[in-house]
Formats: sequence, C-alpha cells, structure tokens
Amino acid sequence: MLKAGLQTALPRLRAVLAAGGLLLAALAPATQAGPTGEPEPELRARLANAIHASDGFDNRYTAEVWFADMSSRMKRYVPKAMPDPGQRLEFLRLVHAEATRAHVSPELVLSVINVESRFDRLAISRAGAFGYMQIMPFWLQEIGQNGDNLFQARTNLRMGCTILRYYLDREHGSYVRALARYNGSYGRANYPYQVLTLLNRHWSPS
Repeated sequence: MLKAGLQTALPRLRAVLAAGGLLLAALAPATQAGPTGEPEPELRARLANAIHASDGFDNRYTAEVWFADMSSRMKRYVPKAMPDPGQRLEFLRLVHAEATRAHVSPELVLSVINVESRFDRLAISRAGAFGYMQIMPFWLQEIGQNGDNLFQARTNLRMGCTILRYYLDREHGSYVRALARYNGSYGRANYPYQVLTLLNRHWSPS
C-alpha cells in the first residue's frame, strides 16, 4: 500500500518541488497543529478500542532489522532529538508497535512525527497540540483514561496512529488527503508534501 500510495503522490510532488518554494519548507519542518478537528463518532470508537489494545510483533527478526535501520537514520537526520541509542530503540519499538496495531506504515508515522514535532516529546504547537504527533487535549477528554498524558510516548503514538489510520480509510488510501485532514489543512498541499518528501528522502527503507 505504501509503494502504491507513493507512486500516486510522487509525480505531483516532483512537480510542486520543481516549481520551487516547497523544498525549503520540507527540509526545515516546523511544529504543526496536528489533528484539530472534533472527533467523529466512528473515530471516537476506534480511539476507545485502541487505548485498550495490546502491542506485539508478528516477526521479531524483521522488526529488529527495522530498528537498526531506523535508529541509524534517526542518528543521521535528527541527531539532536535522541542522541542515546537506547532511547532511540525504545522510541522506535513504540512507533513500530503502535503503527502496526493501527495498520499504518511505521515509516509514514516517523515522517509525520518529523514534521509535527521534530521528535520532541514535549513539543507544544501554537494551537495547543502536544507531543510527538501533536495531539489536541480534547482527545483525552473524549477517550482518555485516568493517568493518560499526551507527553507520554505510548499514549501520544497510539492516538496519533489511530487518527491517521481513520483518515486514510476515510480518504480511501489517499496519502495527500488523509495527511491534510490529520493536520487540519484539508484542501492545501503544503503539509502533505512536507511529510511525503521526508518519507521519500529519509524514512522509506532502501
């Protein structure tokens, strides 16, 4: 699904980049607003179920290979975010588990985090969104449990991945439209192409 989505989106991406202007924004992403829309009933139900879901790996060897590759990429592209290798691996373990649980590409999730927060767990946007995937506080009021904290990696990633999967389903797999809905910028291409540029250049496995 990832390759098919990229094959659809990349020709438009190249055209936009060739026109200029977007490249600098893609290479120097700023903290974004994250999903700001009020939760719809179906999405609220998905999030409620996700909070209680367990994590795990179908293929541990494949996951470990992925960890090593993505840890190396993090060290190269965002070296100040998590300089400690153990911290990177624990973070990547959570990303892989939550993305897999939500049936979202882990590399796409890393690209979203790269744009949304630059891998800063304590990031706060101008709109008041929190954490890695820039989740608005009202999500906790809708489906959170006692003790949930949007600065906690697992809670933030679980909500973000579930929201992203919901919008991918709603937009029938369109990365551009789903990412725009996630960011609250539907109808504008800047944010989706920032994410897709990073996905193509930095986070997609070779």
